[in-house]
Amino acid sequence: MPDSARPVINITKLEQVCIVVHDITKSMKAMWDTFGIGPWDIYTRDSDSLTDTTYHGKPAEFKFKVARNHRKLGGIEIELIEPVEGDNIYRDFLKEHGEGIQHLGWQIADSLEDFVATSRRLEGAGFPCIMGGRTPNGAFGYFDTTKVLNTVLEVNWWPPGATPQPDYTFP
Repeated sequence: MPDSARPVINITKLEQVCIVVHDITKSMKAMWDTFGIGPWDIYTRDSDSLTDTTYHGKPAEFKFKVARNHRKLGGIEIELIEPVEGDNIYRDFLKEHGEGIQHLGWQIADSLEDFVATSRRLEGAGFPCIMGGRTPNGAFGYFDTTKVLNTVLEVNWWPPGATPQPDYTFP
C-alpha cells in the first residue's frame, strides 16, 4: 500500500470510462438511439497494430474492438470494448461480471519515459500491470487497482496528434 504522506501517482483528470460489451455494434446503436451518445470511432486492435503486448506479465496476443465517442461527455470519453480473440482482461471481466464498467482511464504520461516511470511506481506500490502494450505511436498499461479504486486503472501515453484513423465511424 502507498505511503499516505505522498501519493504513488497524482491523478488530476479523468479521461475515460470504459464499458466492456459482448456486441459493440449493438451497444453503440443502443447508446446512440437512447441517449445520443456518439458518433463513435471504431478501431480493431490486434497483432497488426499492437506490439510488446502482455497479459498478467507474460507475452500475449489478443484482438479486440474499440469504439470511442466523438463528443466527450463533460470532457470524459466513453469507450466500448468487445474482446474478439485471445486471453485478455476484457474477456476475463465479461466472464466474471458480464457487461459493465471495466476500467477508468487517465492520460497522465507526458512522454514514453514518464509512462515507464509511472508504470514502475504503480507496480512498486503493489498495483501490477495486468495487461499492456504499445502501438506505433503510444503505450498503454492496465493496473490492478481494485483494492483501492474498486476498478482497474489504465495509464497511457499518446503524443499530441497521434490519434490514428478509425476503421469506420458509427453512425
